[in-house]
Amino acid sequence: MQAHGSQLRASGDPYYTHPLAVAEILAELKLDLSTVITGLLHDTVEDTLVTLADIEKEFGPDVANLVDGVTKLSQLQLQSEHTKQAENLRKLVLAMSTDIRVLIVKLADRLHNMRTLHHVSSVEKRKRVARETIEIYAPLAERMGMQYLKDEFEDIAFGIINPEARESVQSRLSFLYENADYTVEAIIDDMQKVLTSYGLNNFQVNGRQKTPYSIWKKMQHKRVAFEQLSDIMAFRIVVGTMPEVYQALGAVHNAYLVLPGRFKDYISTPKPNGYQSLHTGLIGPYNSRIEVQIRTEEMHRIAEYGIASHWQYKQGASHEGRQYAWLRGLLDILDQASNPEEFLENTKLEMFQDQVFCFTPKGDLIQLPSGATPVDFAYAVHSKIGDHITAAKINGRLMPLRTILNNGDQVDVITSKTQNPSPMWERFVVTGKARSHIRKFVRQQRREQFSELGKSILQKSFKQAHLDFGEKILKPAIEQLKQIALEDLYASVGEGTLSVHDVIHVCYPLFKQEQGESKPKKEKEVSVESHSFSIGGLIDGMAVRYAGCCHPLPGDHIAGIVKTGKGITIHTTDCDVLKAFSDPNRILDLDWGKQKTDEKFVGRLKATFLNKTGSLSAFSTAISKQAGNIINIKVTNRTPDFWDIIVDIEVKDTTHLNTVIASVRTLSITNNVERI
Repeated sequence: MQAHGSQLRASGDPYYTHPLAVAEILAELKLDLSTVITGLLHDTVEDTLVTLADIEKEFGPDVANLVDGVTKLSQLQLQSEHTKQAENLRKLVLAMSTDIRVLIVKLADRLHNMRTLHHVSSVEKRKRVARETIEIYAPLAERMGMQYLKDEFEDIAFGIINPEARESVQSRLSFLYENADYTVEAIIDDMQKVLTSYGLNNFQVNGRQKTPYSIWKKMQHKRVAFEQLSDIMAFRIVVGTMPEVYQALGAVHNAYLVLPGRFKDYISTPKPNGYQSLHTGLIGPYNSRIEVQIRTEEMHRIAEYGIASHWQYKQGASHEGRQYAWLRGLLDILDQASNPEEFLENTKLEMFQDQVFCFTPKGDLIQLPSGATPVDFAYAVHSKIGDHITAAKINGRLMPLRTILNNGDQVDVITSKTQNPSPMWERFVVTGKARSHIRKFVRQQRREQFSELGKSILQKSFKQAHLDFGEKILKPAIEQLKQIALEDLYASVGEGTLSVHDVIHVCYPLFKQEQGESKPKKEKEVSVESHSFSIGGLIDGMAVRYAGCCHPLPGDHIAGIVKTGKGITIHTTDCDVLKAFSDPNRILDLDWGKQKTDEKFVGRLKATFLNKTGSLSAFSTAISKQAGNIINIKVTNRTPDFWDIIVDIEVKDTTHLNTVIASVRTLSITNNVERI
């Protein structure tokens, strides 16, 4: 109170009411004394004159370290809200990997801020905080096993982001209970009688309605109306021992009609946060559709308090436990991600999805998000297995890598040392770990391609300028242009973040480019062996685009323009855009190589033909007869006598396009057709 002095919150309350409330939440979770004290002090270093040294002197190093961890999460100021959210999550994961209590304090801090968010005047700020809470903090609370925190986060945020939807669900819930032929208490009473008749004495039965947000989310996911949902009410049976769990399950299954496909065993296969329980769907007393959860008292304690329950019994928490597997997974994603935004994207993938349970041939259980494929499975087993997967057997049958796995599938991964991650895999994987590893490999591969390209550009430019070229000559450029190594210099030139002029200027300060070299020279076609690049050599891992101004085709004389961060754009050598390009050092001599390919390219035609019935049909038929595929037609002018069109056609090469043009010219309706 003394440290925060006269500071006020947006509500007008003294600021010290906030740390008091946070400490109260932590005390309700029955956390250890150091964590509760941290709740009281978590804003002092940032907002007052109190230092970490003061805190360590007064409360000891454990509290000081926790306060320091929470403080560091609040000291980030970035321009972009999306970037800020991503970087905050990155720092949060790093902090909680050192001490998970940092996250628990942060969750308690966010909970009180959400409870008082209505005092914030800015509607946009309220919605931004609510979105961040529902996207980041609620899933983190769930992964921590702290269900009631998750439910309250979602309920408050839902009311801010979509108040109309929340009000609609809440009003329907109220109407349902006001007009039902039964009460929750009546169902509990009936269930208690059933359990007692089966010899159970030490048990508790509780009932509750599901939260408005969870109901609305299920309506959206299943695309059903409120009235079509079958499990709006959930009941919990808590017993003393494991045998009594299955005794209670038998009792309710014998007494009530079981809904098929609704049984879930989270005891033999716990959730990633350590949650254990049996779930079953029933048509219960009074013909009510209900969900019943059955667990022991120990399981109930973990279900209610999650990871926080470890401190209730002074156990602490080892980061090696099953409930921390998800955290280790996030750290692996963090290690592979190239930037905070990518980490945020992949972390959301990892935290949001339901689970399926699959097995290795040895019987080891692998938990994966719903929709996972054999590639996700391979990366979950080990990153090296994921990198080298070539095929997979699912339940003994060889299946495509994009096959979606189901509960209970046995997956046998087939690997090869020569196999590497394919960029195509990213289209169907669903786990953040798989996606982050694939992206990292593609980045490395692309960097190698840029390095090779940059070296070729420099060799060509130094040779044209009659300058010596070599590693010793380039050493000053590595240092002065702040590159780590020679390969980094090459890659920066290839990617376009460094110019050839910059490198030459450092290596040969007295060199001046001769007049007349500012325009690109038209050179004879050169072979691959004499340092030109075949297109086939560039495509793998290299960002290559075909210019929309000239639509180059195999058979054309071509050159490439290297653009910063965009790779190479291929032009025909007579293209006006290429001729006007001002930096000859960014132009590469290219050819199409010798290899055959099934790749199709887009050629563009301009045509004029008679405006009469059937003309367009005859035009398209003539193209299709020559195995051309029309992908776009644009009418540029239409008069009573003629059509003017521009058409894009998929063809193999210039010979193929010329055959198409010849076919169109034989039509009586054709006035003119030419390539553009």
